[in-house]
Amino acid sequence: MSQADRLYRNYFLEYASYVVRDRAIPDLVDGFKPVQRRIMHTLFEMDDGRFMKVANVVGAAMKYHPHGDSSIYEALVNLANAELFIEKQGNFGNFLTGDGAAASRYIECRLKPFAKKVLYNPEITEYVDSYDGRNREPVVFPAKIPVVVVQGTMGIAVGMSTTILPHNIFEVLEAEKKALRGEDFSVFPDFPGGGIMDVSEYNDGMGKIAVRARLNAEDPKKLVIEELPYGVTSDSLIASIEKANATGRLKIASISDYTAEKAQIEICWQRNVYSQDMIDVLYAATDCEKKISVNPLVIVDGLPKAVPITEMIRFHAHHLVEVLEAELRNDRKHLLERLRARTLERIFIEERIYKRIETEKTAEDVKRTIIEGFVPFMAEVSDEPLSDDDIDRLLKIPIRRISLFDIEKNKAEISEIKGNIKDIDYKLGHIIEYAESCLTELEGMLDREAFARRTEISSFQTLNVRQVAVRNMDIRYDQETGYLGTNVKAGESLLKVSPFDKVFYMKSNGEYRVVPVQDKVFIGTEGLFYINYGDKEIISKEIFTVIYRDRIRDKNVYQIKRFHISSFTTDKVYSVVSGEKAKVKKMSLWPSAIISMKFKAGYGYKIMEDTVRFADFPVYKSPAAAGQKLTGKELQSLSIRQTKDASTTAEAEPSLLDGIDDRK
Repeated sequence: MSQADRLYRNYFLEYASYVVRDRAIPDLVDGFKPVQRRIMHTLFEMDDGRFMKVANVVGAAMKYHPHGDSSIYEALVNLANAELFIEKQGNFGNFLTGDGAAASRYIECRLKPFAKKVLYNPEITEYVDSYDGRNREPVVFPAKIPVVVVQGTMGIAVGMSTTILPHNIFEVLEAEKKALRGEDFSVFPDFPGGGIMDVSEYNDGMGKIAVRARLNAEDPKKLVIEELPYGVTSDSLIASIEKANATGRLKIASISDYTAEKAQIEICWQRNVYSQDMIDVLYAATDCEKKISVNPLVIVDGLPKAVPITEMIRFHAHHLVEVLEAELRNDRKHLLERLRARTLERIFIEERIYKRIETEKTAEDVKRTIIEGFVPFMAEVSDEPLSDDDIDRLLKIPIRRISLFDIEKNKAEISEIKGNIKDIDYKLGHIIEYAESCLTELEGMLDREAFARRTEISSFQTLNVRQVAVRNMDIRYDQETGYLGTNVKAGESLLKVSPFDKVFYMKSNGEYRVVPVQDKVFIGTEGLFYINYGDKEIISKEIFTVIYRDRIRDKNVYQIKRFHISSFTTDKVYSVVSGEKAKVKKMSLWPSAIISMKFKAGYGYKIMEDTVRFADFPVYKSPAAAGQKLTGKELQSLSIRQTKDASTTAEAEPSLLDGIDDRK
């Protein structure tokens, strides 16, 4: 490997790793991509309880994010529209219509209390230098819930991507409680636009789902789309409906979009078309139904890894315990510091140690006197000796506070601190129960109605357009021009078809072919013997009988061949006979019949007439099989009479499929 190749490989791997970790894939711990984390960090720094211009937030976040303001603005809008951590004011766009948000200078946002409760605790958060070294930013937030499961995410990196669908926050919190108790659970996606969802193939976030719009078909002549599938806007849905209408799959008179806060698309049908008949067509032929594949790829310990949804929740149940223990121990540390300070303060004032330093001349003497004064009382404080910080804190107590010192108030405060320490010790000893109570507290901070489940979980068979296509177009054949198709004006209607059908036809000369439904296709002027849908199951059931004349050793020989057609390739021309001198004389679809033959006079034949039955000849599996000799005599005429069985010879009424005229 050359030096240039090694450099290219190393640089590419570094770039790919950077894109995966620092741009596109969220971290499992807090569920954020770097830009989202930096936005939340900026909001925590700027938060004063009031709304802030988004433009200001974007500008401040650029201290941490080196990729420009547009990416920050878009990420902030998406976070705000999730409505979990950020409260918004102004036009943040509409996911139902696909309309974008207003410019950042016109819209405002602020943090919700829920965000601080779930994410914010600087004392147990690890920080690193920002990209320019001037500021500090968090590595990850100590999140108490699986944010990425609740909000969902999408991202494309180098050679990998992630798609995690949003889930209902209350269901996720209940699942986290069950995970704390070691119980089994399952959660399924929930979308703000509602709709109907089939999760039979969800596979714990490692498979796919099918989503449908909610249709109201109570009015037979007007169907209303009331909820949209996830990822579909009213504009894109209407475009797919209009496309289906243009190709003849739907018969729409008009379509109107009244979508605003809720989806409302009204479809009015043409005459003799009704809402109930069009439901399956809408699901099959338009974006009213979509399949979404999911790939829960997240950063785990610095590396990308696909993690099932329930495993993410179990991880966060364990992580919640760690975060709560860290918070409790940190709070306990602060309480012990307060307890030490209040106790030292009480002894310093109550035992009048402050009086002993009035005559000291140097700082060293003051320090020594205070330490000596506390010697008899150190058992009340702790085994740790007085530190310089302790002494500085005591010396900073103002005279007014000393003169007004309330010993009872001090004792009450110390008692309260000790009670709080005891409470923390109890919580540390019952950490699982405490974790559950914290999750219950988080639930209480959320609006039940605002975060209620929107998407209905159901089960339905996914339809394709061929299953529900309406066969409402006529296939005609014009023998004068040789054209077959839906746009041929002459001739009778031979078959009702849809745009997705294929057509099998056999001409009177024995050629046959399968073609897709088209406006016009030239097949020749020889005449049409047979036409049907180009479905092998349909065609293979037919028994074709062909009587043809062949030239063998300069003599006319009449052959008969009976066969099935079980295989064919679209647009390939086949023939039931082979050889330039072979000519089809008669074709029939009758399963049983009698062939009557009259021979030409003057050839010395003793028998001038003869009859044979179709049943006397075998049925081959393919038209490529060689035929059997019917007669070597010159024919004057040949006719076929249908029979119901071997003993009946009742002739059937002739039809289009009856065959070639005897005189040809």
